[in-house]
Amino acid sequence: MAYGGGAAVAAAAAIAQATKASGAIVTVEPQDFLKLVSRMDKPLVVVARAGVFKSHYEYLTSYKGLIFFTKSETDLMLPGSTETVFSKRIWVPNM
Repeated sequence: MAYGGGAAVAAAAAIAQATKASGAIVTVEPQDFLKLVSRMDKPLVVVARAGVFKSHYEYLTSYKGLIFFTKSETDLMLPGSTETVFSKRIWVPNM
């Protein structure tokens, strides 16, 4: 086995552990994310602006024990009752 193979195995194990620690992360389209947030009484949404060459926005919220994530090229218009936490970065494991 080459040395690079060990690093790949370690990276896969780290991703699996992160997924176990964070629970299920569901990636949805931006319009579905907005529908979900609109169902909540007092939603809490984490927002980050990301991207190196082309910026985009990332959103994260929790609903009924699941974590929902979306990316959007434009800033989403969240409901007025939304509590927003701005983050430098949102990281979700690649599956």
